[in-house]
Amino acid sequence: MKRLGRDAAELTALADHLTAHGLILEMLAGPLPGIYDPTGPGKLLFAFFAAMAETERENIRESTLEGLDTAAHKGKHGGRPPVITDDMLHTVLRRRGGGGGGERESVEQIQPDLIIPTGKRKGHHPSVASIYRALTEHAKREAYPEAVEQARADFAADRTGAVPEPRPATSDRASL
Repeated sequence: MKRLGRDAAELTALADHLTAHGLILEMLAGPLPGIYDPTGPGKLLFAFFAAMAETERENIRESTLEGLDTAAHKGKHGGRPPVITDDMLHTVLRRRGGGGGGERESVEQIQPDLIIPTGKRKGHHPSVASIYRALTEHAKREAYPEAVEQARADFAADRTGAVPEPRPATSDRASL
């Protein structure tokens, strides 16, 4: 019942549609094992358990979102760890800029010296594309730090349901 529909109304409508087309809906497990009878007390009981399943699914969803929010406030975020760490990015930036009096190196020359520290590809070299992607993200953060912070604030406000404050127009945006 939990996997057949998203809410009680959809589940009841689907069950009625199936029975109207001559199909018999049989519950194999759960609170209503057996054949679904769309008439009389069977329909009322089916609607009741469908509503209970919807409520349970919504409670699980809310608990999951609360857990993710709590973890985010603790600084823990799910997902795959980044391939290019801050130390690796610093190394690439230093060597590409020719820091320390040395000559400027290309990403292709730097890539074999980098090792992924965590995750599924731990111990391997990152791809050249991953390095370029990290450099592009770094350049965006450096060019528009206020935009990055505003996007983070908007995202946090969206998660809590708050309405973000309107942003004032800057001289750069006004001239566009």
